[in-house]
Amino acid sequence: MIYTAIVFLPLIGALVAGLFGRVLGPRPAEIITTGLLLTAAALSWIVFVRVGLGTETARVPIMRWITSGELDVSWSLRIDTLTAVMLVVVTSVSSLVHLYSIGYMHEDESRQRFFSYLSLFTFAMLMLVTADNLLQMFFGWEGVGLASYLLIGFWYEKPSASAAAIKAFVVNRVGDFGFALGIFGVFFLFGSINFDAIFAAAPGAKGATMNFLGMQVDVMTTLTLLLFMGAMGKSAQLLLHTWLPDAMEGPTPVSALIHAATMVTAGVFMVARLSPLFEQAPLTLQVVTAVGAATAFFAATVGLVQNDIKRVIAYSTCSQLGYMFAALGVSAYGAGIFHLFTHAFFKALLFLGAGSVIHAMHHEQDMRNMGGLAPKIRFTWAMMLIGTLALTGVGIPHLGGFAGFHSKDAIIEMTHAAHLPYDYAFWMLVLAAFMTSFYSWRLMFMTFHGKTRAEPDTYKHAHESPAVMLIPLAVLAVGAVLAGFIFQPYFIGDLAAAFWDKSLVAGTGAGDAVAAATATALQDVHHAVGGAGHAAPAAAQGAAHGAAHGAHHPPEWVMWSATIAMIAGFALSYLYYIAAPWLPQATARAFRPLYLFLLNKWYFDELYDLLFVRPAFAIGRMLWKGGDGAVIDGTIDGTAKGVAWTTGKVVKLQTGYVYHYAFAMLIGVALLISYFMFPNITGGIAK
Repeated sequence: MIYTAIVFLPLIGALVAGLFGRVLGPRPAEIITTGLLLTAAALSWIVFVRVGLGTETARVPIMRWITSGELDVSWSLRIDTLTAVMLVVVTSVSSLVHLYSIGYMHEDESRQRFFSYLSLFTFAMLMLVTADNLLQMFFGWEGVGLASYLLIGFWYEKPSASAAAIKAFVVNRVGDFGFALGIFGVFFLFGSINFDAIFAAAPGAKGATMNFLGMQVDVMTTLTLLLFMGAMGKSAQLLLHTWLPDAMEGPTPVSALIHAATMVTAGVFMVARLSPLFEQAPLTLQVVTAVGAATAFFAATVGLVQNDIKRVIAYSTCSQLGYMFAALGVSAYGAGIFHLFTHAFFKALLFLGAGSVIHAMHHEQDMRNMGGLAPKIRFTWAMMLIGTLALTGVGIPHLGGFAGFHSKDAIIEMTHAAHLPYDYAFWMLVLAAFMTSFYSWRLMFMTFHGKTRAEPDTYKHAHESPAVMLIPLAVLAVGAVLAGFIFQPYFIGDLAAAFWDKSLVAGTGAGDAVAAATATALQDVHHAVGGAGHAAPAAAQGAAHGAAHGAHHPPEWVMWSATIAMIAGFALSYLYYIAAPWLPQATARAFRPLYLFLLNKWYFDELYDLLFVRPAFAIGRMLWKGGDGAVIDGTIDGTAKGVAWTTGKVVKLQTGYVYHYAFAMLIGVALLISYFMFPNITGGIAK
């Protein structure tokens, strides 16, 4: 009962606010949806304790869904450790976003619709993370896409918001096309899309090949690459990332929900859930690592020069997702999900903190028009400071630190332990850590410190947000400080093997072996464990693709690399924006081509416009003007016009006068009489 309540309470809230919102009014709709989400969040923490920290796992049947030939799919909820972690992340952040939105959206006349969309979004994500088969996961996957379209384009009267919603929807369809093909392929190969069945059969399919265009390709590599294509779109990885920054056109609470707890984490969750399949495709894991590391680096470079406060945090999200995929690519699934878990707290904190700044500045989002706000909004400054400390990974190796220190630094160490060619993932992530520190402190300095650049009247009236907006910030700040320290032993420390051993329900065969082996290997990697861990068995090292091999005592310089990068980024940002504030403009002038390259996001949007958008419009115009206009309108419609012209002329004979009709009848009679009276004449004429 508790599991179904968690999933369906948000749906009830969405239906009540959506269908009866106008009757109930704004305040009841806000209270009902927020109350139901807070209840779901409380129940989720109970499930997390019972499942993740206890011994309970469950599969809850809902109903028979589809039966067609060999396809037999039931709708049931899969409750294990991985699900419990995601339930806590989704419901906790969503409930706080609901609460925050009561204050942020209080002037919007359509807020019943807004709260309905928020709850619908949460329900779709919960359907995704509790899925027991690929079809149910795809249902939640597409539900999240639909809800994101509705939320990003909530202010649909703004052309930019409508364009951003369409862009998010279209780009995700590209990834979803690959995901759908992957699901088809899994059913074709295994005859089932239920997780238990495909996890058990996956080891037997390793090394199998199929003929494609005259080539023999590895089946598992092909399927997992298609599945990962879906993850790239949903989690905004490089090449399919362009929708994420534009999603900032939606209200700020939407940004927090999409970027922290729901849509963008769906791809990370999917790869972790399907890890038994990915473990059979080493090449795919290499691709996942390469894409993740490249995304972390790329997004961090763009974040260096963005001026919109929400876009800086958006590119930070894109970069941190790259860290998660880099961890998954070296089979450090526990570390990847751990960073997803901690990231939800401090990234939601930063987004909601940015919303508080925007609220104080009367909807101003450009940091160049801010500055000196710390005395005006002291609590918001303190909360964003905590979020920045967590994001940049402030801490001391062997001791501890903020949430990001425990999860992000662990990923950096694991990519080094994986011994990839030239340690490319390790160095890319270290450089990304340096840039993360720089742009995060740049945001703090430009927004809260130095002389104000705001309009005098705007600055004068800047004020702290109401309590309903500040309470969620305080709760998230607690998570940003303590989540890493408290939960590190369970995700990647001494207790990881027992914790993740239940990440797949008992009886899934090889899936359990992979999960348990990976967890055992991971517990020896993180620096906080020190020498307390025990060596991973050879099987675990193989399952983890070398992530833990030789990593029992990582080199000291590796353990300090992320911390040094963080300190260097802070120092450079302080120099540029506090000590010598003239340096940013001077640097932009000196390196103008590079500055414009980064400011324009590596020109991906322009490139895609040239390669895809313009040709698509050209083809559309050709089919419209040449096909529809010339061919269809010129033949079918042209014939109809000719008939209409003839009919129009004939219709004019219908005058409505009786003597005209009588005269026409007399002429007809005369012609008939003439024909029969003079047959020889007519016959001769015919001859």
